[in-house]
Amino acid sequence: MKNKPYPLKFTPPWEKNAGFGRKHKSCTRNHTKIIANPGIVMKVLRRKKIIMFLAYFLLVALTMLNLANYKWTKEPQQCNQPMQGVNFQSRSDIRYLYKAPQVKKRQLVYVLTTWRSGSSFFGELFNQNPDVFFLYEPMWHIWQKLYPGDAVSLQGAARDMLSSLYRCDFSVFQLYNSPGGKNITTLGLFGAAINKVICSYPFCTSYRKDVVGMVDEKVCRKCPPQSLQMLEEECLKYNTIVIKGVRILDVNVLAPLMEDPSLNLKVIHLVRDPRAVANSRIKSRHGLIRENLQVVRSRDPKLRRVPFVDPNHKMNKKDGSDYHSIGAMEVICEQMSRTLKTALHPPSWFKGKYMTVRYEDLVENPIKTVRNVYRFVNLSANHDIEIFAMNMTTGPNASTKPFIVSSRNATQAASAWRTVLNYQQIRQVEEYCQHAMSLLGYLRVRTAGEAKDLSRPLLTVPKI
Repeated sequence: MKNKPYPLKFTPPWEKNAGFGRKHKSCTRNHTKIIANPGIVMKVLRRKKIIMFLAYFLLVALTMLNLANYKWTKEPQQCNQPMQGVNFQSRSDIRYLYKAPQVKKRQLVYVLTTWRSGSSFFGELFNQNPDVFFLYEPMWHIWQKLYPGDAVSLQGAARDMLSSLYRCDFSVFQLYNSPGGKNITTLGLFGAAINKVICSYPFCTSYRKDVVGMVDEKVCRKCPPQSLQMLEEECLKYNTIVIKGVRILDVNVLAPLMEDPSLNLKVIHLVRDPRAVANSRIKSRHGLIRENLQVVRSRDPKLRRVPFVDPNHKMNKKDGSDYHSIGAMEVICEQMSRTLKTALHPPSWFKGKYMTVRYEDLVENPIKTVRNVYRFVNLSANHDIEIFAMNMTTGPNASTKPFIVSSRNATQAASAWRTVLNYQQIRQVEEYCQHAMSLLGYLRVRTAGEAKDLSRPLLTVPKI
């Protein structure tokens, strides 16, 4: 009888008591028996299907219960209606990633006036304010470059320049530069040597913008010239921009700018007795030769005019220059009348954006006038500005230099025309300017003696 081979049983190392010679119970199943019985396999599979179905049904039931118990925070709305309540923030909406800071809208101001109306002094009330970016007669560059173009024809170019300057775009000055000339710098601008912005930090160390006081032109000219791009950057820092000019003759020229919603432009109309303006123009005729010719070229040749001098009087060179000085008043007053008519019947774009200031009221009561002007353009008049205005109008004597702003007896200067102009000159100015004078409260004189009688006031309440 052959010996049966002893069956070797391999025990995996992870089984309990493996390799230690201990007896252990075998946990192996009889797979042959299960496979041999297909009924058992089907029973197991059916049981798994039932369990999975019950689990899926339970998941669906829980989801439905969760939706049923969800509380909506807003009412259902149509797709084309804006949602109310809490704003929904979308990841794709870049507006929620960056919100631009709320910037105060810049206040723009134009001082509308004419030559020899006290505008240099009036402009200093803004030039001295540390919160104001001030420009003095920028349209001078246009008139010099396009000479001898007549005054009316240059109005469109002047308005376009203002549109650029109010947006702090000073590249427009290069358009009126000499061909092949160097780029214009800060000191190349007209009136730069008396501009408080250009003569103060960061352009120059000679003056401080926050200290009220006149700028010495000789000192400012020693400041280093800076680029216009640097001036543009400085301009953007200010919330108030004021431009004083004598080369816009009628406020209606500015209508497109005053209507522009992107601009917040207000106009201050500085006026003065036309007879005083004519007298001052004659006094400074040598400095206004080109301007007088450009204005006189705009006159209507068909209009009947009062003879300038006595027919028996022989004309000389002085009479000729005086003729242009007074003859320019015809165009100036005609354009002024158009402005005043618009003020009497203001259109929608005009309302709340226009103010008239009489030079005579300014020198008679400077503090009250300064406060009213500042309030109109949303500025605050501090004590230093008020003292400056008072000192500049109460000097001991009248000024002997027509283009220099200095302390003077402004009340005396305002009535100087009454003793200087002859009656024929007075008559001619009154003929040209009678409509404007009537609206502004300037009384006419009937005789030469009436003009020289300084005890008789020639001011009344204006209609504007």
